[in-house]
Amino acid sequence: MDASATIEVEKWPVYQPNVATSAAGPRARTRLKDFWDLTKPRMNFLVLATTMAGFYMAARGWGAWGRFLSTLLGTALTAAGASVLNQVIERDYDALMRRTANRPLPAGRVRPIEAWLFGAALSISGIAVLATLVNWLTALLGAITLVTYLFLYTPAKRHTTLCTIIGAVPGALPAMMGVTAVDGAITPPALALFGVLFVWQMPHFLSIAILYRGDYARGGFQMLPVLDESLDVTARQIVLYCLALIPVALMPVMLNMAGQVYFAAALLLGTAFLGFAVICARSKSRVEARRFFLASIVYLPALLAAMTLDKL
Repeated sequence: MDASATIEVEKWPVYQPNVATSAAGPRARTRLKDFWDLTKPRMNFLVLATTMAGFYMAARGWGAWGRFLSTLLGTALTAAGASVLNQVIERDYDALMRRTANRPLPAGRVRPIEAWLFGAALSISGIAVLATLVNWLTALLGAITLVTYLFLYTPAKRHTTLCTIIGAVPGALPAMMGVTAVDGAITPPALALFGVLFVWQMPHFLSIAILYRGDYARGGFQMLPVLDESLDVTARQIVLYCLALIPVALMPVMLNMAGQVYFAAALLLGTAFLGFAVICARSKSRVEARRFFLASIVYLPALLAAMTLDKL
């Protein structure tokens, strides 16, 4: 980071206790909300949804509720811990970006040491739950998710446009963890779900990078749309990944995980998603990038819903 960027970071306030509110209750609620926000609950809801889908697709009957709840708890704690620790690492860079400058750490409402301890406690607890109440393979995958997210993806964002590919690995592992929680092994269905999540993330996160390319540039993140000023390469990659997603999403049918209902739904959803991708690639506008982003948010839950309903 250059000197001017360092000076800009230093403008943000250091942590100070909230003295504006005299009542202990409101102060405590504000602090709790800040720590809750550090866990990124909205983002991690999708993590749990993919884990649930993986568990359900591998489950045989309805008798494994204890293991199911333990898998969700361990995954939720691990994902929350990763989110907190990621924000500790990136707090100075978050201070440079408008959409993240008011997060609890760069805004000075939570001390870095507090967030470190909170994130570490969540992460260790999550891995421990998976290891003791689920199985060692799922715990290992949870640990790999944590390590790759923090020590590969997080630093890669400042050095290479390949960071999106790197980040798609920990993003896709929770679906695999749902399967291994049941089977205790990395099976073809686990790999199929990993493949769907991996490929889906690429156009999804490229659309986000288009929407916030100015912020990413201010923060020094080497996202593809930041360096690809014309967005030509970004547009081609969005379309190519959406094309690849169609056959990848049909893999569960080939593995007899799902039947004709899912086949029709996956084909229809994939074609519609590709249509949004083509429109976004041709216009290269923020308006169409936002529509494509919203389409990606609809696509994945709809696909997973079709897969699970087809198993009923």
